[in-house]
Amino acid sequence: MNNLTDEQVTQFVQQARISGMTETQMEALALTRGFTPADINRMRQRISQLQPSSGRPTTTPETNVVREQPATPSPPATTTAAASTPAVFGASLFTSVNLSFEPNLRMPTPRNYIIGPDDELIIDVYGNAQQTYRPRVSPEGSIRIENLSPIYVNGLTIEQAEQRVIGRLKTLYQGINTSASGVQAQVTLGSVRSIKVTLLGQVVRPGTYTLSSLATVFNALYAAGGPAPGRGSFRDIRVYRSNRLVRTLDCYDFLLRADQKDNIRLLDQDIIFVDHYGTHIELAGEVKQPGLYEMRRGETLKSALAFAGGFSDRAYTASINLLRNTPTQQQLTTIPTTDIAQFVPQGGDHYVVGTILDRVENKVSVSGAVFRPGDYALSKEGTLKQLITRAEGLREDAFLNRATIRRLRNNLDPEVISVDLGKLLRGEIADIALYREDHLHISTLGELRQQRSVSVQGAVNKSGTFDFADSMTVANLIVLAEGFSDAAISSRMEIARRVKTDTSGLPNDQNVRLIVFEIDQNLRLNPADAKLTLRPFDQVFVRASPRYEAQKGVSIAGEVVYPGGYAIRTKSDHITDLISRAGGLKPEAYLPAARFTRRGESISLDLKKILDDSAVAGNLLLEDGDVLTLPRRPDIIRIRGEVLNPATVEFDPAKSFRDYIGETGGFTNKALKRKAYAIGANGKIKPTRSLLGIRSYPTIERGADIVVPAVPSKEPDKGSSAERAAWLTVIASGVAVILTALRLITN
Repeated sequence: MNNLTDEQVTQFVQQARISGMTETQMEALALTRGFTPADINRMRQRISQLQPSSGRPTTTPETNVVREQPATPSPPATTTAAASTPAVFGASLFTSVNLSFEPNLRMPTPRNYIIGPDDELIIDVYGNAQQTYRPRVSPEGSIRIENLSPIYVNGLTIEQAEQRVIGRLKTLYQGINTSASGVQAQVTLGSVRSIKVTLLGQVVRPGTYTLSSLATVFNALYAAGGPAPGRGSFRDIRVYRSNRLVRTLDCYDFLLRADQKDNIRLLDQDIIFVDHYGTHIELAGEVKQPGLYEMRRGETLKSALAFAGGFSDRAYTASINLLRNTPTQQQLTTIPTTDIAQFVPQGGDHYVVGTILDRVENKVSVSGAVFRPGDYALSKEGTLKQLITRAEGLREDAFLNRATIRRLRNNLDPEVISVDLGKLLRGEIADIALYREDHLHISTLGELRQQRSVSVQGAVNKSGTFDFADSMTVANLIVLAEGFSDAAISSRMEIARRVKTDTSGLPNDQNVRLIVFEIDQNLRLNPADAKLTLRPFDQVFVRASPRYEAQKGVSIAGEVVYPGGYAIRTKSDHITDLISRAGGLKPEAYLPAARFTRRGESISLDLKKILDDSAVAGNLLLEDGDVLTLPRRPDIIRIRGEVLNPATVEFDPAKSFRDYIGETGGFTNKALKRKAYAIGANGKIKPTRSLLGIRSYPTIERGADIVVPAVPSKEPDKGSSAERAAWLTVIASGVAVILTALRLITN
C-alpha cells in the first residue's frame, strides 16, 4: 500500500463509495485479501489526510477501530508562517507509521487481566482425560460448559477465573489438578473482547473508538492522532473511569526516559481527556534538539534545557538570550548561567542559545623554516625564542637576517614587525614578547630567490626542465634525461648560458654565451670539459645525426610478382621504382584500374602512361604509408543514382553509356541527365559534355561506376520581411508614376 500514489488512494475510496460499501466493509474485505492490520492502519491515515470528513462515522488508524465523531469545522489551512513554526516536542510520537503502540495479541495472558463480556476463555483438560472448551463470556458475565451450570467470571482476573472454573470442573473430573487423579487443567485467554473508549478535548480526532481490550492509553491516543500540536497538552492527559480520575499521563516521561508507568490498560467506557497546553516556550540555537516545549508548574529553565538534550558542543553557555512577550511588545533579557536553575519560564518565551566565537584566545602560530610549523598555545609570558623552541628549532635553510611577525593591533589593523633572527638567537638583541593571534614566518633561502633550473633538448630520451643542483655537470643532466636517444651524436653539443655580469669576449648585440663541447656515449668528457659545471638556467642542446631517421615504408598489393611492404630507400623513390622492386607486373594486372592511396585519400593515376614514360608528372615520389593496388581485370559495371532499377551488370565493350542506362529501365523523373558521369576503375571521373544542347556521354570502360545525380530541390526565395517591404514600395512607386503619366497624357 505504500507504493500507491495519492491519486490512486482517492480513486479507490471514490469507487468503493459508489459501490455502496462502508469503510468498515472495505476494511473487512482488505483483511480477507491478505492485508495486515498495520497496512490498514497506514491506509486509514492516508485516507484521513487526503479526505478529511465531518458529520459521519469514519475509520481511524487502528485495526477494527471505529470512531463516532460529531461534526466539527475543519482546521484552517497551514500558512507559510505556520509552516516555519518549530515543531512541538512530542508531536511526532503519534504521527509515525513505525510507532503505532498496537497491542500484542500473541503475548502470554496477563495475569491481572480483568475478564468481561465477549472474552473467550480456553480451558484445556489434559492427562488421563483430554478435552478443550472455548466458552465466550456472555453479556451477563458468565460462561457455559457442558453439563455444568453457568459460571460467573465477569470482573475476575485470569487467576481468579481459573480457580473458579477448575473448582466447578471437579464435578466432571474427580480430583482434577491433583497428582493422584492424573488429570490437569488450565485456563487461558483466547480472543479478547472489544471495548469503547472516548477521547475528548484537544485531540486531533476526538470521538468514541472501538479498541482491543488490551489497548493502552498510548494506543488510544495514536488512534485519535494524539494531542493537537497547536493546542493540546502532551503533559496533562487524564484517564477517567466511572466518573473518577484514575491516572494522569505525561508523554515526556516516555519521550525522555522511556517510562510507561502511567500508560495503563484501558477498560470499557474509559474517557481520555486532553486539556489545553499550559505553557509553551521555544528553545532555539545551540541546543541539541531545538523546538517548542511544554512546561508544567514549578519547572525551571534548567528543566527545559534538559528536555532539549542540553547545550550543544559549540554553545555559548555564559548566558542565554530571552525574548519575552509583554502586553504591548517584546522585551529582550539576558539570563546568566547562574540563574538558569531558578529562572521560571512564561508562556511564549523564546530562548536563544548563542554560538561560541570562531577565535582562540591564546593562539600563536609559526610557519616556514622550522621543523614543526603550526599553532601553539601562548603562555602568560610567551616570547619569540620560546615559540621557536616549541617548534623544534630552525631548519638549516632558514633565512636568519629577517623574520616577520604579523600582529593585530587593538583596533584589529594588521601590523608587520621585522626581526633579525641571527642577532636574537646570538643574544645581541632582546627577546620579543608575543601576543594573541601573532603569526611568525621564517623564510627559507629558496623562497627568497628564483627557482633554479636547467633544461636539455634534442636527441635525449626525456627532454625537459630539471631542478638545478650545485656542482651539476652535463653528464648528470643527461642521466636525468634518461640518456641519449639512438639518433644522438657526441659532437656539436652546446650550452646556452645567460649573461649576468661577465660579458668579456661577447659582441655588444649578443646576450647569450654559447659553449661547445663533446661527450661520448658513455658520458665521459675530455679532461678539459670535465671541469665544466652547469649554472642555473643553462640550456643544453644535443644534436642528432644529419642522416639518421626512422625507416619509412610503402606497400604494394595485387597483381605484382612480390606484393607486400617495402622501405623507401631514398627521397627520390618513385612509383616506378616500387613496381620494379616488386618484380614487375603480372600478366593479369589491369592498369586502368590501378589505385594509389595516400593518408587515406585515393589518388587516380594513369599507370600505363607512367610505365611508358617514368618522367611524366604522374610518377609520384613515394611517402611513408603510401599504398599501390593493382587489381585484376574487372568485368562488371555498376549503375546507381536516379535510374529506375540501380544494378550491377557485366561489361560489354559494344555497349554505350545509354545502353547501360537502358538496362536499368532508364532515367527517373528526378534525374539530372546533363550531370551524369562515370567513375573509372582507377578513380578518375569522366563527366557528360554538352554542346548546343547535344549531350556527349562518356565512354564506359571496365570496372566503371555510372552515377546519375538527382535534380536539386529548389526552395522559393521568399526573402526577409524588410526585403519584401522594399520591393512592395518600389512596385507601388512605379505604379504611381505610371498612373500619373497616363493621367497627364489623357488631360
